[in-house]
Amino acid sequence: MTSFLKKVLLISATLVASVFLVSCANTEKTSSTPPASLYADAAPLDLRISKWPYPYPLKEFKTSLQGQAASMMYMDVAALGKQKGVVVLFHGKNFSSDYWSFTIAGLSKAGYRVIAPDQIGFGKSSKPDVAYHFDDLAVNTQDLLKSLNIKQVSVIANSMGGMVGIRFARLYPQTVQKLVLENPLGLEDYSKDIPPQQNDDLLKLEMAQTEASYRRFLQSYFPNWQPAYEKFVEVYVRVQKGPDYPAYAKTSVLTYQMIAEKPVVNDLPQLKMPVLLVIGQKDRTVFGRRFAPPEAVKSLGNFPELGKKAQAAIPNAKLVPVENVGHVPHVEVPDQFLKIVVEFLNSKS
Repeated sequence: MTSFLKKVLLISATLVASVFLVSCANTEKTSSTPPASLYADAAPLDLRISKWPYPYPLKEFKTSLQGQAASMMYMDVAALGKQKGVVVLFHGKNFSSDYWSFTIAGLSKAGYRVIAPDQIGFGKSSKPDVAYHFDDLAVNTQDLLKSLNIKQVSVIANSMGGMVGIRFARLYPQTVQKLVLENPLGLEDYSKDIPPQQNDDLLKLEMAQTEASYRRFLQSYFPNWQPAYEKFVEVYVRVQKGPDYPAYAKTSVLTYQMIAEKPVVNDLPQLKMPVLLVIGQKDRTVFGRRFAPPEAVKSLGNFPELGKKAQAAIPNAKLVPVENVGHVPHVEVPDQFLKIVVEFLNSKS
């Protein structure tokens, strides 16, 4: 055990419960929360959530991050019928590739092969103790595609995944045929308003997270909370119950810093491929909201306006507003989202 993790365990033993919004939060009112713990009897999960079920078989791509050996887990789902193309899915910070299950099935049925990786640091992939960078995640994804002999793809990217997707498209413009940005983070430069945070301070807050506080955090993403969304709470709580939570929490801190320190908004004008912006109109997500001055928060996280600004900044962009929907349209209105993206992927432009 490293001295850092020993320190983490000491911190966690003395902290009182408080809410740490790991990446983003919303001002929308949410439904009342269930009492106490729903998962008191659930088995703990390890660092790589190895016993958590995924909708399709997983494959392993051995790679590295910042010089450390790492495994990137991914789903590779074949197209049904004649293949029209390949789609790569980029998940958000507080999710893993399994939340794309409906989208994967629909894209496969529509004739697309789907590659859905857990980025290094997330889900079932390795979580090395390194400084994380969007460019490194993009490089690993490109290396995965090369290993599969895939030369061109379309990309669908949600939340933090939008930042990865934008960097991927900038680094590999010949690879990305079309780009779908679904309520992406990074449409504004958070570093202008969110003061830098120290890792130790972030870690204290992370270790103080509770089931109730994490549920409230996730409810901020979904204006209409549904029982089906409880699975996102469950996986977190079960990791928290296990011995690997300190390492899991530290990875969360390190990926927080990646978002805070690596803005991508200035990349938007350089996106030359067709881009579709699918924007849930009730989304008011602000990365690191709790650390921003109150006056600054008022002007941040206005996704209806951010979507319009992004469309104006991107040379070949189409904007589709989705009413009464928050941060994750593909989960909230899966049929509507699938229809929108398939029409875009099938279009000649």
